Amino acid sequence: MKLSMLLPPKYDARKWTLAKQIGVDYAITKAIPSLSGKPAPYDFKALKSIQEEFDDAGLQLYGLEGDQFDMSAIKLGLPGRDEWIEKYQTMIRNMGRLGIPLLCYNFMASIGWFRTRVNVPERGGALCSEFDFKKVQDELVDEHLQITEDKLWDNLFYFLDAVLPIAEEEGVQMALHPDDPPVSPLKGVGRILTNAAAFDRIIEKYPSSSNGITFCQATFRLMEEDLKSISARWIEDNRVFFIHLRDVEGDKYKFRETFHDNGPTPMAELLKHYYDCGFEGPLRPDHAPAMYGEIQKEFSGGISAGYEIMGKVFAIGYIKGILETYVNNKTDAIRHEIV
Repeated sequence: MKLSMLLPPKYDARKWTLAKQIGVDYAITKAIPSLSGKPAPYDFKALKSIQEEFDDAGLQLYGLEGDQFDMSAIKLGLPGRDEWIEKYQTMIRNMGRLGIPLLCYNFMASIGWFRTRVNVPERGGALCSEFDFKKVQDELVDEHLQITEDKLWDNLFYFLDAVLPIAEEEGVQMALHPDDPPVSPLKGVGRILTNAAAFDRIIEKYPSSSNGITFCQATFRLMEEDLKSISARWIEDNRVFFIHLRDVEGDKYKFRETFHDNGPTPMAELLKHYYDCGFEGPLRPDHAPAMYGEIQKEFSGGISAGYEIMGKVFAIGYIKGILETYVNNKTDAIRHEIV
């Protein structure tokens, strides 16, 4: 297992340094121009320069996560999507040339991962995010941003037909993230990655070795899926490329984030389970509450609510303690991957 952390693509002395100080060697980033200050990663020089900055800081850029540029034309099937898909193909080729093996992507159209509040008090007054479907159930996005589930499925298959062969050629693992929250429709926008069966459908249609899953533990829990059953099956089939670790309290229609150590999910038990099933890839702590002196940011510009640093520092320590207990003591080889 490779313990990683989502870090901004532009050098951040505090966050990058803290990541190294707490024993993280693998960086995941979102290289969108609004965050990097550089062209999108379909520009080879831009992606290479980001990789080199991480290298200089002692961090290996292991993967890209999220929309690396505006994906609206691709997801909504708008005019010009073929040109944007060509750019996506170029980005994958650039990743292959640079030895960046992981691409965590989603197919949430018009609305990405979504919450209705970002300032809900958690333990000790820490701030976390919340989703309450009742607050948005009567809201609609503009008509040109709405899409049906059937059309979204068509657009996803069109996209995968074009990009998966390139990913396989380049040795890049495409890890599809579930819809967060797994509710459809949301503000008039269909959502299709809302249950395990949707992922099984994609795997069956595309048996490529580059076609896999980001196992976002909390999102699959909100789907009321059996976490152990589906993860065991997918890990044994080499389909889980990336694991996101976080926890939530509630159900898919109303939930709030929690600290990693005080939610309802048995985190230690599941980490041991993933290891016992043979997972050896990257994992990272996902959303964490904002702690003393931090303010949750709104949903704009990429890394936002849930991505302040102190909650992640706590989460890394908690996860490392679990791994030390259940994983590291089994083999020295694994120890070197984690610390």
